[in-house]
Amino acid sequence: MLTRSLLALTAMALFATSAVAQDIPAKLALPQGARLVGKYAAKGVQIYTCRVKSDGSKWSFKAPEAELTEADGKLFARHYAGPTWEAFDGSKAFGTIMATEPAPKADTIPWLLLSTQSQGPGVLAKVRFVQRIDTSGGIKPTGACPSDGAEQRVDYTADYVFYR
Repeated sequence: MLTRSLLALTAMALFATSAVAQDIPAKLALPQGARLVGKYAAKGVQIYTCRVKSDGSKWSFKAPEAELTEADGKLFARHYAGPTWEAFDGSKAFGTIMATEPAPKADTIPWLLLSTQSQGPGVLAKVRFVQRIDTSGGIKPTGACPSDGAEQRVDYTADYVFYR
């Protein structure tokens, strides 16, 4: 009986790991020994600011604003400038981009691998890497600015996968 339960748990763990490891590009591969903390769905906006110059106008990325949810729909964390992820238990992870890969879908923000530092006790306390995958939308606006300093918020979704 114990052996059957152990086999079932092992199979579930392998399934969960393979479900996250879906066709991730080699540039976004994790260092050996990284362990899954969790995978969370994000829904929010990418914020862009426009600057008018003598040679035209240019949209630049400012910051993300998104909420991350667990599989059951429960809020897990907020994502904002930094990039920063702040869990509702008070822990935080601060990211630095290590690698970027164009998204498989056209007209969407790229996939990323970020290294992180964390703060506070809680679920994000020991997070060292974050992958942003399965992105949709969020690309910067095209065309001229309505005015210097104008902001545009572009809807996006993504999955963020945290590892320690």
